[in-house]
Amino acid sequence: MSKMKLNIWIDLLLLLCFSLVVGIGFLIKYVLISGQEIWAKYGTQVNLEFLGMNRHEWGNIHLICGVIMIFLLVLHVVYHWNLIKSMFAKFMGLSGGALAGISVFLLICLSFILLPFFINPQVSEQARGNKHYQIEKRMHKHQSQVK
Repeated sequence: MSKMKLNIWIDLLLLLCFSLVVGIGFLIKYVLISGQEIWAKYGTQVNLEFLGMNRHEWGNIHLICGVIMIFLLVLHVVYHWNLIKSMFAKFMGLSGGALAGISVFLLICLSFILLPFFINPQVSEQARGNKHYQIEKRMHKHQSQVK
């Protein structure tokens, strides 16, 4: 396969993965809504699914597509490296300061990608059940104490 055909396939797969990541992100955010939003919209806790999968299962597919997209993006940059170098040389001059700025920018981008693997979440206890139930339970307990 020629380099140009391979470039086209990489770009098409990259576009497909990008479309999937965006579409699944919208699906999770606006269709398969979170627990609090379900309660507000339906008045009760229900399960929302699309094609037999809930928002967490779609989140796994979203992540997998994102990882594939990053891999394809790296391939895209590798195959276009000479073009990228010549554009930077022509438009930015690639002075020492420009190279340092680009390096810092790339390190910041890489840190955003790797940072989640080094974060320890804050752990705190949470009351079981939904807030409405907890409030009703406390009100009932208070009323029985008053009597």
